[in-house]
Amino acid sequence: MRCVRLIPAEHKKHLMEGLAQKLLNPIKLIVFTQEFECPYCAQTRSLMEELADLSDKLGVEVYDFVADADKARAYGVDKVPAVAILGAKDYGLRFYGLPYGYEFQTLLEGVVSVSRGKAEVSEETREKLRGIKSPVHIQVFVTLTCPYCPSVASLAFKFAVESDMVRADVVDVGEFPHIGHKYGVMGVPKTVINEKVEFLGAVPEDVFLEHVLLAARHPNYVP
Repeated sequence: MRCVRLIPAEHKKHLMEGLAQKLLNPIKLIVFTQEFECPYCAQTRSLMEELADLSDKLGVEVYDFVADADKARAYGVDKVPAVAILGAKDYGLRFYGLPYGYEFQTLLEGVVSVSRGKAEVSEETREKLRGIKSPVHIQVFVTLTCPYCPSVASLAFKFAVESDMVRADVVDVGEFPHIGHKYGVMGVPKTVINEKVEFLGAVPEDVFLEHVLLAARHPNYVP
């Protein structure tokens, strides 16, 4: 049984039109949830199912984090709620938390990039990202009420689409305060790359890229 609908009726027509114009190839939204001790799991599942109803190119698969532990490990999911955005392949895009508020736009932009298999970044950025030879793990810590967070979170997702060596997690610290404490998140957006390189605030594409390249070039970098 679904929760109360989260996408307002007046927004659905606009969303349907936008998805029809922008989505090229099918997308699968993989949702990990659990019944207990996860206050936003039901809402996350409901939101993804509502979104999928708006386009025949969107599908949803739902797994229980505990009962389907093998699936969670296969997708590298270690907390719930979680949404993995898959297209022709798994580009490594993960959203941890309920992708609502300002972060609904981050999810939508991730869906579009994955559907196209190509992100809206400069050719220079694309070339440099495809030259990365070592694994890069980007974590962007956000809150759903932060208007500056989606620009950084969306860039992380775009970088992951453009490079097979990059994976990107967007994490709502409001839902995972213990993780925020672990990484010393005192403000958002905060970005941590390979557990070593980090920066606070919204930055332009070229600055974000330089941090990513630093982490890729120097895996043992200590700030």
